[in-house]
Amino acid sequence: MIAIVADDPSCHSSQNEQDTRRYAQFALVPCFDPSTPQEAKDMLPYAFEFSEKFEIPVVFRPTTRISHGKSDIELGEIPVEKPAPNFEKLLDRWVMLPKNARTRHTHLLSIQQPIEDALSESPWNSLEVKPGAKLGVIGAGIASVYAKEALAELEIEASFLKIGAYPVPRKLILELLKTVDTILVFEELEPVVEEQVRMIAQEAGLNISILGKTGGFVSREGELDVNAFLEALRKVLGLNIEPEPSGTTLELAPRPPALCAGCSHRATFYSMKKVFGKDAIYPSDIGCYTLGIQSGTVETTLCMGSSISIASGLYHAGEKRPICCSIGDSTFFHTGMNSFLNAIFNKANITVTILDNRITAMTGHQPNPGVGFTVTGEPTVQVSLAELCKAMGAESISVVDPYKLEETQEAFRAAKISKAQPWLLPGSPV
Repeated sequence: MIAIVADDPSCHSSQNEQDTRRYAQFALVPCFDPSTPQEAKDMLPYAFEFSEKFEIPVVFRPTTRISHGKSDIELGEIPVEKPAPNFEKLLDRWVMLPKNARTRHTHLLSIQQPIEDALSESPWNSLEVKPGAKLGVIGAGIASVYAKEALAELEIEASFLKIGAYPVPRKLILELLKTVDTILVFEELEPVVEEQVRMIAQEAGLNISILGKTGGFVSREGELDVNAFLEALRKVLGLNIEPEPSGTTLELAPRPPALCAGCSHRATFYSMKKVFGKDAIYPSDIGCYTLGIQSGTVETTLCMGSSISIASGLYHAGEKRPICCSIGDSTFFHTGMNSFLNAIFNKANITVTILDNRITAMTGHQPNPGVGFTVTGEPTVQVSLAELCKAMGAESISVVDPYKLEETQEAFRAAKISKAQPWLLPGSPV
């Protein structure tokens, strides 16, 4: 099994600058960190085979530039025959009672060295030792491409270790450490490799200068690029390097993203704000409707399903102001139902607005359980939001068309003064 987690340095469309290598390290599972689109394609079949060989899930970590980059790709052979599925009833592996969990933990620890050895010999980790070079550079993932380009441009002789798979190749790192006086580690986000290099050097008793995010040579936030490596080299070697111009800069008027013209969410948020006013509290959720922040009706956004949980928590914390939260139909089906049931069970007097546009609008227009067909267009069960919420115990439910402003505002007014727990106001489909 491969878990694909697209890390997002600079938070182009995320809530944080998570470094998934930390999670892989914590879970003791391998992590693959591609440096180019071609390598990303080539890594995937290797990662599947690696997962099968060691009977362990693996993490695949394409960062922002890999996910958004484009290049020519050389394809490989696609196997025609697929192995027949055959679930093996191995209770010691699949049933994690404490007795089995203890045994599996021992097994997990026992395969760490074989995993590291296999990855050290893989094409994803490679070492180039330049005879006589006093500088060693370690580049991780896509940062390795930037570092390589900058070194070639300046014609600097440096030994180079590229790391594209974890756990880090300790033998290759130690080999590099023994040949240079200074190491510059270039990696996006957290100093995962840098910390390991420091430990390896200490264990080996090597007095060597290891530079990176510690000391501010490389930024611990945002995306890296060639200029970032040139700046690091300038600090390390004392070079007089001018950063490359990034092109013509135009001063444009700020243009924050906004809800699409004609979107039913615009009418819903307009009515919500008109009825509940500025003093109410508006928790919201993850989706295109987060852009309701421009309407003054989005005041918290954390993760899928959190709007209802936060609204419920605020109510039980003693908040006296009206609380009106919003969540999309797809997000409600995904993780909002649990929060909704919890709010009903614990008698939270809040207004829950389910914005039903019958599609997963933000991430690709995939169908959800409310539309009546699967992603392949096959007819399937169509879940009614109103009936679902009624079955969970919601006492008062209104279904309105947000384009009918008077009806929508009347439903919001009734919800604002109601003592029922909780109200539901789904917008009708466009």
